[in-house]
Amino acid sequence: MEISAKMVKDLREKTNAGMMDCKEALKESGGDMDKAIDHLRKKGLMTARKRAGRATSEGMVHSYIHGNGKLGVLVEVNCETDFVAKNDKFKEFVHNVAMHIAASNPVCLDTASVPPAMLEKEREILKAQAENTGKPAAVLEKIVEGRIKKFYTEVCLLEQPYVKAPEKSIRDLLNETVAAIGENINVRRFTRFVVGEELETSSSEE
Repeated sequence: MEISAKMVKDLREKTNAGMMDCKEALKESGGDMDKAIDHLRKKGLMTARKRAGRATSEGMVHSYIHGNGKLGVLVEVNCETDFVAKNDKFKEFVHNVAMHIAASNPVCLDTASVPPAMLEKEREILKAQAENTGKPAAVLEKIVEGRIKKFYTEVCLLEQPYVKAPEKSIRDLLNETVAAIGENINVRRFTRFVVGEELETSSSEE
């Protein structure tokens, strides 16, 4: 299929990716816009992985207060340089993460930070539910593991569907931002305040 300049322009406007990257993505996807976007997202993920080992000693702490003043979030997001910490795209990412935390109430930062006792309790409940189906043991284990993955998407910030675009996770949003900015970014910790409730805090182990 011939890839027109308009198709490339449309994809560029949707993704903010480079012209050549957009053209290549459209070729790889046979002109399918959605598949081309997925292709660029995967490419962004690869770029983000290459940068994942870089130290993040700069960044910002951002606060978000919900309109009625009864809900607030503090989140710390780190980057590599002070220059990026002042970048509008970086600030937008941090603000969007804070708003997401306010709306979605994650318990933990990622799967590694889920408290062992919480995970074990959830596994026991899911196992009991699966056993009630009467299916073979081998199948039950797969059912439990599948539901554990769903559990992670409910309680872990980085695995949760992004409230503004549920088709992608916060981790996807993070990786897209890393690819766009060109520096490693790390959501380090967050605290969610609700009037009359105990603090809900989570952080990375770094």
